[in-house]
Amino acid sequence: MSTEPLGWPERREPAARGNGVLAGSDFRQAVEMLPLVSIDLLLRDAAGRYLTGLRTNPPAQGAWFVPGGRIRKNETLRDALRRIACDELGLRVPEKAWKPRGVYEHFYGTNFAGEAGRSTHYVVLAYEAEVPLDISSLPQAQHRSYRWQPAEAIAADPGVHPYTQAYFKE
Repeated sequence: MSTEPLGWPERREPAARGNGVLAGSDFRQAVEMLPLVSIDLLLRDAAGRYLTGLRTNPPAQGAWFVPGGRIRKNETLRDALRRIACDELGLRVPEKAWKPRGVYEHFYGTNFAGEAGRSTHYVVLAYEAEVPLDISSLPQAQHRSYRWQPAEAIAADPGVHPYTQAYFKE
């Protein structure tokens, strides 16, 4: 067992069947019944600015938000960080670059399909890393555009989602 932050445990269970992704109807039911555990990526450039993207999908659609994603069943934190950075941004970030920033909760009155009255509850593990990154070549699936901003600007910008602002108001 490692002594790094949050333990970085070795995988103890067999890998999930398939890729750990639920069918749409099963995922909808899980969102109705359970909190989801996710990771938000607080990426900082050498100038101390942080990356946000304009969300294309619910539940934070249309707001500037940090990249992130859900942890899958039987996926270690190490593996989830690696996958989420790759899936969301096409990045390979060294494991030692990530520093835990805290645990947060996000509550939405809608779900991933934008269905009002179908709430979503996330328990979010925020991780920070300094990453050199050209935002002009980032994937557009989750965010339609990206920008670097100082923490103070993110905290004060009304177009930034309040949950992202909370990371920078501490």
